[in-house]
Amino acid sequence: MPRISKEGEEEEPVSPVGRLYHQRDFDCYIMISFGLGKFIDVGVVKSGLEATIARHPRFCSIPVLDELGSATKSKWVRTKVVIEDHIIIPDLNAGNDGSATASSDQVVENYVSSLTSTPMDHSRPLWDLHVLDIPTSEAAAVAVFRVHHSLGDCTSLMSLLLACTRKASDPNSLPTIPGGDRRQRSFAPPRPNAKVRLTFAILTRLWAFLIFAWNTLVDVLFIGTAIFFKDTPTALAVSDGVELRPSRVVQQSVSLDDIKDIKKAMGCTVNDVLLGVTFAGLSRYLRRRYEKSRNGGDEKKKNKEFQSSIRLRSILVANVRPVPGIHDLAKLMEGKDGGTKWGNRIGYMMLPFTVSNCKDPLDYVRRGKAIADRKKNSLGAIFTYKSVLLLDKLFGIKVPTYLFLRVLKHTTFTLSNMVGPVEKIDFFGHPLVYITPTVTGHPQALIIHCLSYMNVMKMVVAVDEEVISDPRQLLDDFVESLKLMKETIPINP
Repeated sequence: MPRISKEGEEEEPVSPVGRLYHQRDFDCYIMISFGLGKFIDVGVVKSGLEATIARHPRFCSIPVLDELGSATKSKWVRTKVVIEDHIIIPDLNAGNDGSATASSDQVVENYVSSLTSTPMDHSRPLWDLHVLDIPTSEAAAVAVFRVHHSLGDCTSLMSLLLACTRKASDPNSLPTIPGGDRRQRSFAPPRPNAKVRLTFAILTRLWAFLIFAWNTLVDVLFIGTAIFFKDTPTALAVSDGVELRPSRVVQQSVSLDDIKDIKKAMGCTVNDVLLGVTFAGLSRYLRRRYEKSRNGGDEKKKNKEFQSSIRLRSILVANVRPVPGIHDLAKLMEGKDGGTKWGNRIGYMMLPFTVSNCKDPLDYVRRGKAIADRKKNSLGAIFTYKSVLLLDKLFGIKVPTYLFLRVLKHTTFTLSNMVGPVEKIDFFGHPLVYITPTVTGHPQALIIHCLSYMNVMKMVVAVDEEVISDPRQLLDDFVESLKLMKETIPINP
């Protein structure tokens, strides 16, 4: 049994979203894999964790929950952290001769897959670090950091972990995270007189308000459709119990420079390009699946008609907090942010998706940009976050949990994009080769995460193998789609 902290220490309430992730049908975990450039010195990592992460209030507390999900009775209670209980060193039996083999890659992949369906011990803080000290094709060793989703969202957890790292070139400096991805105006228009400027400003704000109001209304109604209607049944449709089965987590590296070249040519953002690549890759994957299953003349015709009628929706995770810098998040390890930024402060946007075969590969980017522009001029993501808080206050946590699970089960996949460090960093003295995040426990067959690190973008998919038996083929389709887009952009003379 855990030892409760000293008497009189304040107990923190579990937030509504935190209690949502503790419901019986929604036990979610965030898993972040680190590829390391050398074998792991467990003693150094242990000391580093004790001095940093283990001191954060969420990482040295256990949830004490009311069975009815009561907000007033569910608390985070401080307890003693026994760091040895949280560092797991499995015996992988993979011929540890210091050389990377295809089998060692598979061993690591299988172990990560097994973690996706392994529950945590709720009698101690809900996090652990798995040390996989065997070489793979990309790294000398792998560390997997697993955290229960109730502790915080991927943004806060990634930021906290990165606050524990330092630049490889300067051990005293925190990593550099690029700022917002904003489009720049190419010219400055002439300044009119004051009266014209005032009139123009009033009309512009009125127009912006009307656009925001309309887009928000459309988004709210669109999200509402997922409560009542399912997506078109396709090869990506899930069966009951998918959230309880192990997920296969695979990843692929693509060039961030290629993405930036497309971004520059199209006048859009990195996220717009990734959205286009996702649309293109999934279209290629689904077309191939249906072409293999239907080969006759009439069957091919029916197949094309069916593909054109497919209507899918995806959930795009959005951070609804003002994005803090890594330097500010370093205070989280001392618990000095007052709880105003830490936790699960995420909303969701719903994106429409159709299977298409665009002759111009860049049309997928144009479509992604058009959708993203509308979502940016909407409060739909904030609405989803606030609605959970409101429904919890009015009816208890079971109502928003039921509705949220219903939306996830009626949609096809989830997307999330994050920005990582721009230079090489060390994690407690261990050089990082790659960082790959994912989430498990969602009632969907496909979850896609993208994270940049240095000049590489990692695309990570977590799939239910009963539905998607060839996840590497899906990643290959993403890579091929990006390649075609890069080849299509005009070359500057």
